[in-house]
Amino acid sequence: MAIKYKIKKGDDVKIIAGDDKGKEGKVLKVFPKKGQVIVAGCKIVKKTVKPTDDNPKGGFENKEMPIDISNVAKV
Repeated sequence: MAIKYKIKKGDDVKIIAGDDKGKEGKVLKVFPKKGQVIVAGCKIVKKTVKPTDDNPKGGFENKEMPIDISNVAKV
């Protein structure tokens, strides 16, 4: 059973630990089973994208990655 957290989708949070310490943003998605959240504009990485019909060249895409829920605080 997943633990119930006080942080929900759409909340404003502040990063309190890690490389993005001090940044603020909105919660885009919550993963209660993993205990992680995705915050807009934080922990951005470059991911490679394969060519598709929409994007024939492929290339790189900036994407937010999950952060442990213990490293964020509600603002």
